[in-house]
Amino acid sequence: MAALTEKILVTAALPYANGPLHLGHLAGAYIPADVYVRYQRLKGSDVLFICGSDEHGVPITIRADKENVTPKVIVDRYHNLMKQSFERIGLAFDNYSRTSLPLHHKISQDFFLNLYNKGYVKDQEVRQYFCATCRRFLPDRYIEGECPHCHSKGARGDQCESCGRWLEPEQLIDATCKVCGSNPEMKTTRHWYFQLSEFQKRLEEWQASKPEWKSNVREFCSGWFKEGLTDRPITRDIDWGIPVPLPGAEGKVLYVWFDAPIGYISSSVEWAQNQGNPERWRDYWFDPKTRLVHFIGKDNIVFHAIVWPATLMAHEDFILPSQIPANEFLNIEGRKISTSRNWAVWVDEYLDVFPPDPLRYWLESNAPESKDADFTWKDFQVRNNSELADVLGNLVNRSLSFIEKNFESKMPPAGSLTEADQGLLATIAESAKCIGSSLEDFQVRRAVMELMDLARAGNKYFNDAAPWSSIKSNRARCASTLNTTLQLQLALAVLMEPFLPFSAEKLWKMLNAPGSHRDQRWHEIPALRLPDNHPLGTREILFGKIEDGIIEAQIKKLTISD
Repeated sequence: MAALTEKILVTAALPYANGPLHLGHLAGAYIPADVYVRYQRLKGSDVLFICGSDEHGVPITIRADKENVTPKVIVDRYHNLMKQSFERIGLAFDNYSRTSLPLHHKISQDFFLNLYNKGYVKDQEVRQYFCATCRRFLPDRYIEGECPHCHSKGARGDQCESCGRWLEPEQLIDATCKVCGSNPEMKTTRHWYFQLSEFQKRLEEWQASKPEWKSNVREFCSGWFKEGLTDRPITRDIDWGIPVPLPGAEGKVLYVWFDAPIGYISSSVEWAQNQGNPERWRDYWFDPKTRLVHFIGKDNIVFHAIVWPATLMAHEDFILPSQIPANEFLNIEGRKISTSRNWAVWVDEYLDVFPPDPLRYWLESNAPESKDADFTWKDFQVRNNSELADVLGNLVNRSLSFIEKNFESKMPPAGSLTEADQGLLATIAESAKCIGSSLEDFQVRRAVMELMDLARAGNKYFNDAAPWSSIKSNRARCASTLNTTLQLQLALAVLMEPFLPFSAEKLWKMLNAPGSHRDQRWHEIPALRLPDNHPLGTREILFGKIEDGIIEAQIKKLTISD
C-alpha cells in the first residue's frame, strides 16, 4: 500500500551574509532540516525546501565599515561562500536565494504596503540615539551597553545574547556607539511601527492549538505573552536595505526582522520562475493543506513563532507555520562560539580536510535538540572511527571482500533462510518504522542512533553466522548468510540517505543496485532485494579512519583572537 502524499514547505533560517558558515549554523537549523527533507522525499511527499542569504541588516554594514568596503562587496563574498559550503556539505535546497535581489525588494515592499493599507503599520515620532561623532542616527546594533535584565556587558541595542531578551536601545545602561565608542545622545526621528500588540490574543489561541510544539518554543512564547506584546518598529535609519515605499520615508529602510522571513516567499517565487511556472509557488503558500515547517536556532524563536506569524495573519493570504523545531546552541571545546574572536570551526575549512558525512553524523548524533551540545575534535574522531568505520564501514567492507574472494563479486544465492536470516530481514522493517517515527517528531539524534543500531545488528548476525567457517563445511549456508547481509546493506543504503547522503550513494554503487537509492520509497525498504548472482560493483572503503595527527592539527588551529 502506497504512503499518503503530503505537501510540505520546509525553510531553514536565512543566514546573515557577513561571514562564513560555522558548525553552530549547521547544528541549529541546516542539518536537521536537510535530514527531515531527505526523509520526506523518500516517503514520496511533495516537498519544497527553501533558504537564502539574509543580506540586509546592521551586521552587514558593521562588517563593511570595518573593511572600508560597500555592503554589496560583503554580501557578494559571503553569499557565494555560504552557498558553496551548503552544497559541499550536502544541503538539498530546491532554491537558495538572496534578499538583495530586486525580486525580494519588490515582494517585501508589496508586503509592507499590504499591512500599511490595512492599518497595521503606523508612523510615530520617536526618540532615538544619535552619534554626534559619526553624525548619524544609530541602528540598534550600532549601540552596546549593559543589559538592564541580566546586567551582562556588551548587550546589543536589539537583544542581549546572554539572557536572550529582546531590547530597545534606550533600555541599555551606559550605552555607547559601537563604531567610535562615544556616548550617543537622544534626538527625535520618525519611524513606522507594526501593530504587534493587536495580535496577542490571536497568537495565543493559535499556539494553544499546537501542543505538539517543542517545549522550548512554547515556553519562550508563553513568557512573551505574559509580559504583553508591544508594537515593534518596522523601519530603520540606515543606508543599506529595502527602501520604505512611502512618501516622506526617504532615507528609511525596512527593518531586517520584517524583510528576512519574507525571503522564504521570494525564494519560493524565484524557484517557481526557474521552473518555468511562475505561479507554482502559490500551490504551497496559499494551500491550507500545506505543512509549513521552519527550522531555526533558539535565538530566532521570537521572530518565527510570534512576529512572523503575526505579519502573516495581518496579510491574511498566507498559511501559518505548522511546526517550528527550534534547536539549542552548539559550543566548541567547552566554549561558546565567538566569530568575532575566531573561536569557531568553519565549514569551508573543515571540508578542505575531511569528507562531509562524518561531520553530518557527529552533528546528527549530538543534535542540540533539548540542550546545548559541545563539539570536541576528539569526540568527532571517536565517533568516526568507532562507529562509522568500525560498525557501519566494517560490516560493508568485510562482507563485500569475502564475496569478492569466494563468490566472484556476485550476489550469493539466498537458498533456504533460517530463523536468524529471517529475523535480521524483519529487523529492517522495524528499524525503518522507528527511524521514520523519530524523524516525524524531529528527533534526529534518536533516528540516527536507530540507524546505527541496525548496522550493529548486522554485524552481530554476521559474527554469529561465521561465514568464514561455513564456507568450508556448508557453502549453501554461507551463501545464504552473505545474501542476507547484502540485502540488509541494500536497505541501509536507502535508510542512510537522510543522514549520510554521500556514503549512501557510494554504498548503492558498490552494490551495483539499479537506478538511484533516492528513487526508492521509505515504505518499500523492507521489500528491497537484489537477485541471486547479481553482479556487484567495485568495493571501496566506506569510511576511513582519522589519525591522531590530523585531529591534533585541528585542535591547534583553535585559538582565541582578541
